[in-house]
Amino acid sequence: MDLKLRSTLFLVIILIIIVTVGTVYIFAFQSGDIADREEQLKVLKQNEYDPVALQSQLDSLKKRATILDSVLALRKFNIPMNLKQSDFYNFVNKVSRRFDEISYVNIEYLDEQVTEHFEYYRYRLSGTATFNDIYELIYAVEQSKELKKIESVSMQNFITVDNDKVPHYLVQFDLVATVYSADNDSFASSEFVENKLIPNRLYDIFYPLIRNEIPPNTDNLLDVQTAQLLAIVPDGAFISDASGNTFLLWEGDEVYLGYLTQIDFTKSEVHFILNKGGIIEKTALLLDKQQEEKKQN
Repeated sequence: MDLKLRSTLFLVIILIIIVTVGTVYIFAFQSGDIADREEQLKVLKQNEYDPVALQSQLDSLKKRATILDSVLALRKFNIPMNLKQSDFYNFVNKVSRRFDEISYVNIEYLDEQVTEHFEYYRYRLSGTATFNDIYELIYAVEQSKELKKIESVSMQNFITVDNDKVPHYLVQFDLVATVYSADNDSFASSEFVENKLIPNRLYDIFYPLIRNEIPPNTDNLLDVQTAQLLAIVPDGAFISDASGNTFLLWEGDEVYLGYLTQIDFTKSEVHFILNKGGIIEKTALLLDKQQEEKKQN
């Protein structure tokens, strides 16, 4: 066998070996990989979307989200997501800025309760304040957009006198507030707008009807109880007090503990109404001449 024929046969044998090894490798070792790639290609083709269709779907979802958000915004209360403990401190401080200078509120964190989708913090609020300041605090907690509730309330009246000896009728309070929070944003709108938190003022139910404490005459008004009617003129009534100070007053003018209600030119009398610690008293001042005549009669 010549050299050329032997070389040809050798090359054919090598080619057969390569083809056989390659076939065995492809079908024995790579068949699983090929099947996986074909399955992935099939899934990708199934999830292939048109960009125009995707944009249309996105616009539809945005519109629906806007509608749902507006519905949540119209609800009186929302439950915020992942509320921080410091938010309630800031809330109370903001409300108490409008309080009287003699009113104050202490805030104490109590505990936290966790449920499946919600959690809530409990705080203790205590201090001394005017009745309407306490009412405003309770109203703000109950009416706040972010859901809060008053769990318990304890109040009692309290009287203090300042350096000018003016009595202040206050209320000592102790209440527990609960603040709610959710673990998702399904219960609150994207834009927060607080509710109206300033209520109309109420009658102070703790204000005593009859009081032992009478405010001092810090404005140096006429003290009717020690006053003397000097004269009645078209411009009003001349009246002097025990210290010799002279006042020219007209109907409706304020005096110590009350008001001048009437000037009777016919009888030369001046009438007052006074509030002496809850006891309403009507009194009158007469000219010296009329007083003498009444004594004689």
